[in-house]
Amino acid sequence: MNIEDLTPGQESERRAGIGIIGCADIAVRRAIPAIRQSPFDLVAVASRSPAKAESVAAGTGCAAVEGYEALLRMPGIDAVYVPLPNSEHAEWARRALEAGKHVLIEKPAVQSAGAARGLVELAEERGLLVMENFAFLRHPQHDRAQDLLAGGAIGELRSFNGVFGIPPTDPTGIKYQAELGGGALWEVGCYPVRAAQEYLGEATEVLGAALEFDAKPGVDVSGVVLLRDGAGVSANCSFGLSHSYRSTYDLWGSEGRLTLEWAFTPSRDARPVLRLEQRDRETRIIAPASDQFLGVFGAFHAAIRDVSARPAHHRELVRQAGLMARIRAHAG
Repeated sequence: MNIEDLTPGQESERRAGIGIIGCADIAVRRAIPAIRQSPFDLVAVASRSPAKAESVAAGTGCAAVEGYEALLRMPGIDAVYVPLPNSEHAEWARRALEAGKHVLIEKPAVQSAGAARGLVELAEERGLLVMENFAFLRHPQHDRAQDLLAGGAIGELRSFNGVFGIPPTDPTGIKYQAELGGGALWEVGCYPVRAAQEYLGEATEVLGAALEFDAKPGVDVSGVVLLRDGAGVSANCSFGLSHSYRSTYDLWGSEGRLTLEWAFTPSRDARPVLRLEQRDRETRIIAPASDQFLGVFGAFHAAIRDVSARPAHHRELVRQAGLMARIRAHAG
């Protein structure tokens, strides 16, 4: 029995069960601790390696499963989280939906608009939810930024500028493997592009895009994207895998500027600063500490329960995939 089939009284008696397909670092560091505090019941973790599954499951109270298909066949799992390499997202999301599971896919969910539309159509046919995990959007600092903008703190928005760069890591890692969907655009560029969509209108076009490639790993290691919406608001997004760490965006308006200094990957205990510049005055606003991954699993659970919340998540997934595909095509 799926959780949507339960009556309201029965729902309150049974927590939604979730399984994890893959034992990526992000699942171990951020997702599992958040799930264990969320409304979900962590049922199982699956890996192609039994030893790895057992190592990750140890101490969580959940089952260790060898093989992803085996997890999808388990009873009591209503939803799955997919933190696999980018190249495997579409296939395992599809299989999970076909198995009757709601799906949360680690960003970037898929690498083409067609793949995104296919997953959404399948989800809607089956009465399920498919959602992309951009955890940063669940941090309250972004709600505060939206409130300040709506309240006229910087006047009319003229432009968005987003930057996400990280230092080099193990050159044999997934992010440096083209066949696994690696590269700077997919690894870090998707963050400022996704953030920009919170502020630009629907009719967003790609004015320009450029990627710098490293011939040795065969992937892009940095890039820049220029966007514009139908109202003339522009967005400049720069990113890279060989930079000092920077994770920020700013909103430049007719009357001031608002900067989020730690926009994308604040730790659970961090209190990010928003800097508001207005004429000759600067105000520093300290956001509350928040586990943005806990926010994601809370939102995922809420949308499973509330069918009316699902279309927005489906539109976001398709819009992001389409825009990223156009950026990649424009960059050549």
